[in-house]
Amino acid sequence: MKTQKKIIIFLSVVTIVIVAIIGGRAIISKKIATAIEAAKNAPVGVIATNVKFFSFQDQIDTFGTAIANRSFSIRIKKEDLASSIDFDKYPFIKKGEEIAKLTNGEIIIAPFSGRVGKREITPGILGGENSIIANLDDIKLLKIDIKLPETYFADIKNGLKVTATTDAYKETFNGSITSVSSRVDPTTRSILVQAKINNPDEKLIPGMLLNIRVIFNEKSSLSVPEEALLIQGEDKFIFKIENNIIERTNVQIGRRNQNKVEIISGLNENEVILAEGTNKVRPKGKVTIVKTVD
Repeated sequence: MKTQKKIIIFLSVVTIVIVAIIGGRAIISKKIATAIEAAKNAPVGVIATNVKFFSFQDQIDTFGTAIANRSFSIRIKKEDLASSIDFDKYPFIKKGEEIAKLTNGEIIIAPFSGRVGKREITPGILGGENSIIANLDDIKLLKIDIKLPETYFADIKNGLKVTATTDAYKETFNGSITSVSSRVDPTTRSILVQAKINNPDEKLIPGMLLNIRVIFNEKSSLSVPEEALLIQGEDKFIFKIENNIIERTNVQIGRRNQNKVEIISGLNENEVILAEGTNKVRPKGKVTIVKTVD
């Protein structure tokens, strides 16, 4: 009897332990499932931006050589100079100032303000070794002759913006187109265009090779960052944020400039959209905006 009683007690204890283990596992599993579900439903922290207007444009990149806006040259025999011209000491001269004084009393006056320089005379030219040529260049404005493909003829007109850069300076010089040829070069199939570039500090000088950008078809349109646009097959869409809920919004797009995409339809100005991290969210999902960028 005692042995049977011990067996019954042992089995009872084992049963209680098994039940406790099973019950504990069930409780733990339920808590884990609840935690997972809560994590799924927890708002995702996202970076947002606003739909804004941006100036989109088309452009042609080419090159051209700087030409002085105005030039004045004089050739003087060295024996005719009453005093030598110090080109290094006086590189710039104002209108009406003296360029040179001759032995016969004649004074050569600058007809406009500009940069004074000496041009070398090609050896062999009669009397060249006994003469100098002084140049006066007006370079506050520089002229640039540009050849553009004839396919752009309908787009190119006077007044279009032009920018110029050079490896010599880390800055951009601005100007505009001032004339467009009425004929196409039959050999190169190009149009000759002249632009004028502002050079107020006279950093650029005639003869410099410049990188030229002609800007046309400028238009201010709604835009979003490239990273915000999603494409699936033929569909193009944005994740819009409304009341901290993600809404998929189909859009029609246009041009792309400087990491911006033109929005033709589908969005309105100042609407809040997902700027990046599109792989972290899903439509109708909850989000929290942790940062807003331009």
